[in-house]
Amino acid sequence: MSRTILITGASSGLGEGMAREFAARGDHLALCARRTERLETLKTELEQQHPGIRISLMALDVNNHDQVREVFQAFHQEFGQLDRIIVNAGIGKGQPLGTGRFDANRQTAETNFVAALAQMEAAMEIFRAQNQGHLVAVSSVTAVRGMPGNVTTYAATKAGLAALCEGLRVELKKRRSPIRVTTLYPGYIRTEINEKVKNTPFIVDAQTGCRAMVKAIEAGKAEHFVPALPWAPLGFIIRRLPEAVLARMF
Repeated sequence: MSRTILITGASSGLGEGMAREFAARGDHLALCARRTERLETLKTELEQQHPGIRISLMALDVNNHDQVREVFQAFHQEFGQLDRIIVNAGIGKGQPLGTGRFDANRQTAETNFVAALAQMEAAMEIFRAQNQGHLVAVSSVTAVRGMPGNVTTYAATKAGLAALCEGLRVELKKRRSPIRVTTLYPGYIRTEINEKVKNTPFIVDAQTGCRAMVKAIEAGKAEHFVPALPWAPLGFIIRRLPEAVLARMF
């Protein structure tokens, strides 16, 4: 039986890649992003490749918090049910603190954390009404520790997002709710967001990375490093490294 999956930031990068993977599995898609022309191109391609699926598109700027709720509710009305919502939209524009680029750090914080909170609020409103659903948030392997330089604010936002997910899981478990919450910690996957980053160890192409992400989502566990190798063991190690060692590595 086909499910309906809503993905934010679906016009490029990880969002586009996950949409391709879910379409190949026969799932219906509710896709949103700022760049609707890219969504239209993706929709045409996927419908040709997978004629049995249904794809709906809407324009969404996740920093417009009222619009987030409106779009999610509109998708819910259109499909009748949303089985999974993937909070994926994000940016990586951070700069070292104190270098005069508060604008870039603020934009990163607002998009990756405050806008993610707005998406989670809108998703959970729908899931609580349905009494079912699977919320997935795309964090980052950088969330496991504080990171230096350009990544400081980005890593902090992704850590905050992971904490939101964990707190929500605890609440839902306490209530014995059937709603599930999954946090993904992707390692380096080649997309537009990191194409200018120089230090990207163990990087994989978008198709490989997105395939690993979808496989992890389908597993339904609380947390996943993706790809699992090498990032699951590396994440364990990085969490425990002394700050002096981190300073030499990053």
